[in-house]
Parts: sequence; structure tokens; C-alpha cells
Amino acid sequence: MSVAASSPTGAETGRGPTEWALRCELAAVYRLVDHFRMTDLIYTHISLRLPGPEHHFLINPYGLLFSEITASSLVKIDLDGNPVDPPPAVPTGFGVNPAGFVIHSAVHRARPDAHCVLHTHTRAGCAVAAQRDGLLPLNQMSMEFYGRVGYHAYEGVALSLAEQERLVADLGPHPALILRNHGLLTVGGTAGQAFLRMYYLERACEIQVTAQSTGVPLVLPEPEICERAARQLTGEPLDDPELGGEDDYVDADAGALAWGALRRLADRIAPDLAT
Repeated sequence: MSVAASSPTGAETGRGPTEWALRCELAAVYRLVDHFRMTDLIYTHISLRLPGPEHHFLINPYGLLFSEITASSLVKIDLDGNPVDPPPAVPTGFGVNPAGFVIHSAVHRARPDAHCVLHTHTRAGCAVAAQRDGLLPLNQMSMEFYGRVGYHAYEGVALSLAEQERLVADLGPHPALILRNHGLLTVGGTAGQAFLRMYYLERACEIQVTAQSTGVPLVLPEPEICERAARQLTGEPLDDPELGGEDDYVDADAGALAWGALRRLADRIAPDLAT
């Protein structure tokens, strides 16, 4: 049983059951990012849009490590960065990372499908973000992002509202963005989907850097094979005869099963996340 299913709701938390369940989902993502060593002290961020016409979203309080994030400590803000209600579990003085607001509010405003936005500064991610050719189709994990990742040129620390328009234009309709000389960003319809995309984008970057470090020539599959694999991994139809795949099996439950396993892991490693 997940923490969200057994955690207090409603009057016990001062929030409705839907918001509380989403808080638990997002807190689980923070703990999993920490568990898989994708953190940068207090400086990266994950946000999750709440249902409703108000366009409110949850984000981490600036100053807490990801290992300290709980469901009740998450900050609820609007698209202009204004706090909607105070986070009772956070010490006075903890606000929102300005760069986090600039990046996340831009994506939430421009992409109604991007319910969750996840940003990292990992070693492998930053290494690939510094490479002219970006992410290469070197392995099956990278195929999910073949032709499906945007690139945003470095403009300095993301503290300027003027950068927002260019950032969302570079993200476009893609599920992922490589911020040149900076890091990685993924979006998802759920917190779990955004996390799984980041997990595999990070692994693809790790494999690329490792393969490049061998100093031997690298093999890249043919473009049509890369596109076929991308569609298989993303669940897109294989409607091009040149791609084949008419008899391919479809693993429609893979994402849900993987996220369910990760939620169980989060419950074990962070039993306090639903507080």
C-alpha cells in the first residue's frame, strides 16, 4: 500500500484528499531523486500542478535538502510566484528558489499537459549538456528521447523573466529539454511520468559519457531503427510501413508498474514523506 493511500487527509492536514495525495506523490519524487543521487544540495527543483482553474502548483521550499521534503512542507504558489498558503512544516524564512520559479512557472504556463516539471544538475546530465551534439542514440535508454528532446542555449543563471519565452519555445512539445551548459529537464502528465523520464534520461547520459570515455569508435543505429525504438518506448503508433512493427507486442502497463514499484521504494526509504 502506498503512503498516499494510508496518509491523513482533509481536516487532519487542512487540505483536501486530492491535494494531499498529490503532495505525497511529489514528496515521493523528491525522495527518489535524492535516493538515486540526482540532487545538487538545495539548488534544483520539482513542481506539480494542482487541479483547478487557479493554476496553482507545488514546489520545494528553498533551503531544504530533497531528503528533508515532506508532503506538508511543499510550498503552494501561483504562476506569479505568490504563496497561496503558508507551509506549516517549514521554518519561517524559507521561500521559493527564484530560478525555480522562473523555469517552472514558464513551463506550467505554456504547457497544460506538463503537470509535473523536474529539473536536475547531475554530473552526466551536465556533461552531455556541454557537448555540441547533445544526446546521442547510443543505447536503448536514449532511444526514448530520439527526436523528442529540445535544447536551450545557456543564458546565465535562470533569474530573468525574459528568458521564459525562449525556454518554452525550445522545449516545444517535447517531454525533455537539455539546458546547454546547465542540466536536464523533464515534464510529465504525472509526477511519476516526469520522474521515469528523468531517470532514463539521466541513465542515457551516464551511458553516453561512459561509452565516450573508452576512446573507441561508437556505433549509432540507423535513423529508422532509432525512430522505431522511440515509438515502441513511448507507445506511439508504428504507422509507417518502413518502420515495421505490425506484430510488435505493446507493453501499455510498463510505466504504471514501474511507478508503483518506485512508490513502494519511496515508502520504505522515507516513511516520513507523508507527514
